Amino acid sequence: MSSEAPSSAPTPRPVDADDLARAAAGAHWSPHSVLGVHPHGDALTYRVLKPFASAVTVVTEDGTRVGLVHEYDGVWVGVLPGAGVGDYRVEVTYPGAEPALLDDPYRFLPTVGEVDLHLIGEGRHEELWNVLGAHVRHWEGPMGPVEGTSFAVWAPAARAVRVVGDHNHWSGREHAMRSLGSSGVWEIFLPGVGVGSRYKYEILGADGHWRQKADPMARASEVPPATASVVTESTYTWNDAEWLEQRAARSAQDGPVSVYEVHLGSWKQGLSYTELATELVDYVSAAGFTHVEFLPVMEHPFGGSWGYQVTGYFAPTSRFGSPDELRHLIDALHQAGIGVIIDWVPGHFPKDEFALAKFDGTALYEHPDPRLGEHMDWGTYIPNFGRSEVRNFLVASGLYWLEEFHADGLRVDAVASMLYLDYSRNAGEWVPNRHGGRENLEAIAFLQEANATAYKRTPGIMMIAEESTAFPGVTAPTSAGGLGFGLKWNMGWMNDSLRYFAQDPVNRQYHHGELTFSLVYAFTENFALPISHDEVVHGKGSLLRKMPGDRWQQLANVRAFLGYMWSHPGKQLLFMGSEFGQEAEWSESRSLDWWLLDTPWHQGLHRLVTRLNAVYKEHPELWSDDFTSEGFQWIDGADNQRNLISFVRWSKDRKPLVAVCNFSGSPYEDFRVGLPQAGPWREVLNTDAEEFAGSGVVNTGTLQGEDVPWNGQQFSAALRVPPLGVTWLVPA
Repeated sequence: MSSEAPSSAPTPRPVDADDLARAAAGAHWSPHSVLGVHPHGDALTYRVLKPFASAVTVVTEDGTRVGLVHEYDGVWVGVLPGAGVGDYRVEVTYPGAEPALLDDPYRFLPTVGEVDLHLIGEGRHEELWNVLGAHVRHWEGPMGPVEGTSFAVWAPAARAVRVVGDHNHWSGREHAMRSLGSSGVWEIFLPGVGVGSRYKYEILGADGHWRQKADPMARASEVPPATASVVTESTYTWNDAEWLEQRAARSAQDGPVSVYEVHLGSWKQGLSYTELATELVDYVSAAGFTHVEFLPVMEHPFGGSWGYQVTGYFAPTSRFGSPDELRHLIDALHQAGIGVIIDWVPGHFPKDEFALAKFDGTALYEHPDPRLGEHMDWGTYIPNFGRSEVRNFLVASGLYWLEEFHADGLRVDAVASMLYLDYSRNAGEWVPNRHGGRENLEAIAFLQEANATAYKRTPGIMMIAEESTAFPGVTAPTSAGGLGFGLKWNMGWMNDSLRYFAQDPVNRQYHHGELTFSLVYAFTENFALPISHDEVVHGKGSLLRKMPGDRWQQLANVRAFLGYMWSHPGKQLLFMGSEFGQEAEWSESRSLDWWLLDTPWHQGLHRLVTRLNAVYKEHPELWSDDFTSEGFQWIDGADNQRNLISFVRWSKDRKPLVAVCNFSGSPYEDFRVGLPQAGPWREVLNTDAEEFAGSGVVNTGTLQGEDVPWNGQQFSAALRVPPLGVTWLVPA
């Protein structure tokens, strides 16, 4: 039976006037020390902040009702005799409305533990996303179940932090967070707030200004241009256990890797994650690629940045659906036997006021010295890699995508800009390191930590560097002082080979060194060969349009280029559209030119790429020994007069595949090529085959490896070499 509290209740626990005023304004660093329930002598003092209420009553778990009186600027106070703090609710009456029974956020203990705070302070919390950010929680209590959301954010220089959002009509006065000491973390649990609720943090900086900020640890965001964070919890059930088990048992870069690079918004415009889980998966499966690589799927405000100016390091972009719908897409790819690589951008972030920039009123995530903390070219900030909490934030972001979204690898963007303090800077615009050098020692340490931690926690994944300089040891293990990446993009090969192919065949003899130079250094790192989005934008033209000649010659050049690329040591990456001869330069604002697949010539190119991938996967000669000189042998790399090269690719068990590449416009009949062994050979691929819209200069039946020394080989055979074509031969 309920009862009213005695009228002779003791006096309330006293509170300093300044503390009371700050708590009433939602500007107290420790509002829980003022608000909520507090023992005082032989009684309990209840203070509740309800600025617009006309009456407030506390209801305890035994039904006792304590009428509160207005104390100061929206703070109501009352006292109940007794020493035992129990469950309670707050009945609030607003003018013209019926009383509502609410829970009090200031009655809850912190949801962040001491161990978590210690690890955060040390910069060693590898699952930071499970602690900071917004998390839906459920408790059973004497007065019934409690559901709500805990919020935690790192803002060490803030004077006060409060949560604003749908739940409080974007007025955070009633939901100030408490500081958890020297950790710099602020925390509050808000009953009744659930999945789908939009929110931000309102932060009072040291300069006295309030700023509304999206949650750095948000796991979902509004659809841009809106910028609020969104409370989310995954309910997705994965079905890729077999894939993950097989992945963990192998080293990915020792297997076949043929990557299809995709910008989700323009592959086919208007598709959601769910629709892509059918259309993209079917397409990539049919084309035979082993992996897809997504341009950054992290939330970003400006679509024209393609995702490379990240504001949500833990939030998939909501443009295409929910986080669980992205999980569904990745799961569907895995079930189709396709790996997923995600581009990751830890090297810089945009200056948008709602995001990381000047987060707590100070240079928190960015380096405070503009010579170290700003990218002038890109108009972005550079993270303060020397600050342990910032480094922890970024490492945890990478782990999050690998562990929570089952990504099979991260391609790290703009690594060169991270490695060098003088990157794109003039004299006087940069600060040397402690040894007087130009290397960014803190960024190097961050990359080593990120790679080592990723490989330790998720065996079988790939960490891939987009790195354009000759920095040593990019793919060397961290134990040997290397950066610890699994693969490095070979930007030199990309630049040299595209320059060579841009020449008219009659002039290629004078550029032969650009074709062969990559083999001078091919085994100094674990290389991937990229023809990425960067090569088909900003006036560079599509891969097709880079090629000389009429349309037939352009397509033949593309076919020859891809045949050469797939047989060159290293893994392959091809940007979407290049597989069927996209005509127009890529733009994120429109779909690919899918209509081209209605034309026989472009159908032929697409069939070639499909065949390349199939033969590639079937022949370990092309991928099992990509990174040592044992896997490659020149037959003839010096025939510049005929624009022709030939070489052997060896598998680890010493099976050969011979590639003969003719980059002239003339076919060669009865052309003798050295071979590593005698006996019958057969052609397993010819880019000039009629089914690929070629001229049909192919080798049918078997070729006989004769005991005729040639090109330094003991054996040789005479064959047909197609114009602007590549042929692959294997022992029959």
